Amino acid sequence: MSKRRETPLKNIKLEKGHCSIGVRLNKLGMVPFFQELSESDLEKVNQHFRARHFDRGDVIYREEETASLLRIVVAGKVKLVRHTLEGKDVLIDMLQPGEYFGSLPSIGDEKYMETAIAQTQACVLSVGTDDFRNILNQYPSVAVKALEITAGRLKESQEQIKQLRTRSVENRIAHVLTMLSDKFGEESEVGLLIQVPLSRKELADMVGTTAETASRIISRFQEKDWVSTGRQWIAIKNQEKIRDLSQDKG
Repeated sequence: MSKRRETPLKNIKLEKGHCSIGVRLNKLGMVPFFQELSESDLEKVNQHFRARHFDRGDVIYREEETASLLRIVVAGKVKLVRHTLEGKDVLIDMLQPGEYFGSLPSIGDEKYMETAIAQTQACVLSVGTDDFRNILNQYPSVAVKALEITAGRLKESQEQIKQLRTRSVENRIAHVLTMLSDKFGEESEVGLLIQVPLSRKELADMVGTTAETASRIISRFQEKDWVSTGRQWIAIKNQEKIRDLSQDKG
């Protein structure tokens, strides 16, 4: 019997202190609309946020629920899923520490536009409407940035939906692999490893196809020696080929 290959992915298990003040300030400072604030200002902003731990698979909020909290990933990873009119769940993004998600009426959303799920164990900061309004009143530059970024995200979401309708499945998978490797890629003995658990179904959901189709295309990439794969992981071995295919508009 052949020995089962161990996953090269890191086991993200959060230990005590993973949501310390120092870590919280560091990740708050990475959020685009807080980047111009001084360390002392970030310390004041941090007082408005509350931390919560999630286990892998926990639903943080669901699409169409009333938007009541803006959240920031401090440790671990979070995935965002949207339900389409065709009845499919589309994986629209995976978030790492320093990225924000969720929304509030004060930045234009009455309801959440997606479902957020902990992809690994995660520590998440959250702020409610009243506290965020206090931050906006105290730091007008944050208010301007928040509106600009929210508008930009809406445009990106619309572009993603357009790609699902106009590009081939092979092209869309290459595009997603490029995006994920740029965001989560780590050099390893198996290639540029996307350092996040990624099943065939999740990859299929992200491009709006079936798990069977996604598996066939990944197998094709593997036969060409463009990728290396295993249970819930993918590594890019030929970044140039995958990136070229991702940029192919045909």
